[in-house]
Amino acid sequence: MTERRTADLEAQIEGQREQLAETVDRLSHKLDVKAQAKERAQRAADRATTDAGRPRPELVAAAVGLVAVAGLLVWWRRR
Repeated sequence: MTERRTADLEAQIEGQREQLAETVDRLSHKLDVKAQAKERAQRAADRATTDAGRPRPELVAAAVGLVAVAGLLVWWRRR
């Protein structure tokens, strides 16, 4: 009976160690600002480009539209 109880306790301790290790890893990652910034930049780049690595056409069209609107506003204000 004590052997079984000891084995149960050891298994419980091992489970808690694994859980603690995961928690420490998550906290370490959360505190690593440089790694988080790189991940965010990579996600933004992935969203902004196609699978071939080229800019998405809708983003190019939006940028051209913004430049055109800004140009029209400048032209209109100077009139």
